[in-house]
Amino acid sequence: MVTKVPPRPARRPHGAHGAHGALRVLLASGLAATSLVVAPGTARAEDDKAGGTTLTVAVSQSIDSLSPFLAQKLTSTSIHRLAYEYLTNYDPKDARTIPGLATEWKPSPDKLTWTYTIRGDSYWSDGTQATAEDAAWTFTKMMTDPNAATANGSFTANFEKVTAPDPQTLVIKLKKPQATMTALDVPIVPKHVWEKVGDFSKFNNDRQFPVVGNGPFVITDYKVDQYVKLKPNRKFWRGAPKFDELVFKYYKDGDAAVAALQKGEVSFVPNLTPAQADALKTQKNIKVNDAPGRRFFALATNPGARSRDGRTFGNGHKALLDPAVRKALFLAVDRTTLVDKVFQGHAVEGEGYIPPRFGSYFWKPDGDQVRRYDPEEAAKVLDAAGYRKNGEGKRVGKDGRPLDFRILCHATDPNDKAVGKYLQEWWGELGIGLEVECLDSVSDPWTKGDYDLAFDGWSVNPDPDYVLSIHTCGALPATPKDSGATDNFICDKEFDGLYAQQAVEYDTAKRADLVKRMQSRLYDTGYMNVMAYPNALEAYRTDQIASITTMPEAAGNLWGQDGYWSWWSAVPAAPGSGGSGSGGSSTGVIAGIGAAVVVAVGLGVVLGLRRRSTADDRE
Repeated sequence: MVTKVPPRPARRPHGAHGAHGALRVLLASGLAATSLVVAPGTARAEDDKAGGTTLTVAVSQSIDSLSPFLAQKLTSTSIHRLAYEYLTNYDPKDARTIPGLATEWKPSPDKLTWTYTIRGDSYWSDGTQATAEDAAWTFTKMMTDPNAATANGSFTANFEKVTAPDPQTLVIKLKKPQATMTALDVPIVPKHVWEKVGDFSKFNNDRQFPVVGNGPFVITDYKVDQYVKLKPNRKFWRGAPKFDELVFKYYKDGDAAVAALQKGEVSFVPNLTPAQADALKTQKNIKVNDAPGRRFFALATNPGARSRDGRTFGNGHKALLDPAVRKALFLAVDRTTLVDKVFQGHAVEGEGYIPPRFGSYFWKPDGDQVRRYDPEEAAKVLDAAGYRKNGEGKRVGKDGRPLDFRILCHATDPNDKAVGKYLQEWWGELGIGLEVECLDSVSDPWTKGDYDLAFDGWSVNPDPDYVLSIHTCGALPATPKDSGATDNFICDKEFDGLYAQQAVEYDTAKRADLVKRMQSRLYDTGYMNVMAYPNALEAYRTDQIASITTMPEAAGNLWGQDGYWSWWSAVPAAPGSGGSGSGGSSTGVIAGIGAAVVVAVGLGVVLGLRRRSTADDRE
């Protein structure tokens, strides 16, 4: 499913905490704006005691790239969160901004210059100290090389200059105010490694292992559509993870992944179907987590694939350029039935673009704006627009071309297939044909514009900037041959104007209002029909994982977090342990991070404007 983390994303929102004036987050003397601190040496001692423990995560999504400059899929960006530090992170309790590679930050009075203090205890896995120069080089590379800006270029598009006056000081000068300066979800890479790279568009970071990073894990091996292996970074400043190895193992078939969990061949499986979750609840040594998710499940229409140079491409059905057709399709989707029958109640009916989990930015239509399920009205809209039924009961346009559409479906996602059958039935009654094209990877036809409709979805982050940016004109590819950051080739001047306003708005209430207006505009255009907000349905073996933290800690998810907390915090079960129970359902899972972890809540003002974790990520 189109995800991004996610761009990433992710991809990937809320409860923004904004403030004016000089804002600082301090990490000193054990007082932090909510930080996680590991007692020195504890994690290493427990690691040694574990004796070769491995945490295996089943994934169904292919890696698009191990380069943090290119990766946009959720699995890829989740791995980058483990391998590289960002300037800031998100508190696992409530997603507030907390220190990452930077320990404090402060804007100038005009908010055009931001100064970050870089910690002195972060080391690359090859032993070299991480400094402000690494961050300055990372951002500058993105500013000067379009190929390096593929995944996260929206963050640096407004940067004027980035410098490192000394190893612990990073200075970013902006062209205009930017509301995401405490939510720059960009992996910082080691300059001494990456400055040797030539063509960033072709370098996938998978030629030499181990991959040098400064996150809690080090990437040690990778085989396409088989696995990614990681080891603990013994130099990580928060303390090394407890497991001796972390493996992301690829399963094309969800039932095969569940069977592997039941046999103990994997430790954790995300993205369960309701039927799978119900079956696992009774299994010994398996814990099911069913919590409000950070993703949306949507129906996207091809608005006419185009590039920034004005050229069009792809073979999308021209009828979808007509707002009346998009409206009719919208009116002929019964979201309530999808939540009840497909998701079996493990989801919330879709409305706006941002899931309700992110209350500050959540929007829903009301009054006459609401497009409820109304097939009779859909038929009237089509009739009025000139799409009438012929003698065979097929809707045809003025050009005589029938309304026969194709929809891109992820072969690994049973929800796509199930929803596709309902759409065929509902739209068939309107005289509209639908071919469901299920592919192992939808990326190729999607980026080429060779589709009519597609099942879409992204993981949304605490700050919604990224998932909004992918619908701007600036996200379109430069030419038909290039790849852009666009999700669905949407380019709407009114949406762009609102996006530009929210991007420079530091007042959280005003910014939230602008974000809601953007969602309202996206809803009215009919390019995106958000059908549901699925729960995070996932399960893990309690005889392999003794404790692990969700995000948020109260009724949150484990897979695709805005941070590295789940896999970094996971504690191996004792050898021969039967686990903490014999199955059952949990909305909170186990929120403990182990005795070595202390949550220190300190003083400080935080600017909680933050964005996707993964850009969360196509598919």
